Amino acid sequence: MISRLNRRRGQKGFTLIELLIVVAIIGIIAAILIPNLLDALQKAKQKRTVGDIRNLGSAWFSWYQDQNGAAAAGAASTYDWSALGTTIDAAGLLSTLYISNTMFYIQQVPANDAWGNEYGFAHGANLDDAVYMGIRSPGRGDDFEGDTYTMGPFIGTDYNRDIVWADGFFVAYPAGVKTVDAGTP
Repeated sequence: MISRLNRRRGQKGFTLIELLIVVAIIGIIAAILIPNLLDALQKAKQKRTVGDIRNLGSAWFSWYQDQNGAAAAGAASTYDWSALGTTIDAAGLLSTLYISNTMFYIQQVPANDAWGNEYGFAHGANLDDAVYMGIRSPGRGDDFEGDTYTMGPFIGTDYNRDIVWADGFFVAYPAGVKTVDAGTP
């Protein structure tokens, strides 16, 4: 019996209490880090969507300026998406902006935002319409909030809000996104 106890004292390893303490510490660290990681993933998706919309909008606006001259940005406090009238898909927009292998405004138009939802593309019937083009994302949500948007930023961590770009500037966007001021030349 004594030789058995001496052998046990000489063994190397962790006791059950030591292992439980390590597991508890790892659990506490995970509980702190996982919510921050999930928020960072949503923020990255939101930033990617804003970047995609900005690139598409710039290409579309460049095409529009070449076709009709500069669009006038209004100073209204709301924006009515339904005034655009004609909806198109990503392939339809690409066929407008990609004229040939040597002349194009953009090489590809993503059909989906970073959350996997389809972008909404729409334009007016005529190039001289006061409201001509728009791009929007439903954000993390599956459906658009409606057709009327109050212009300005929203809380950046509200990932379910629509992100809307129209006629040369962001209409509804997460706070912190740089926009073009319609009054600044």
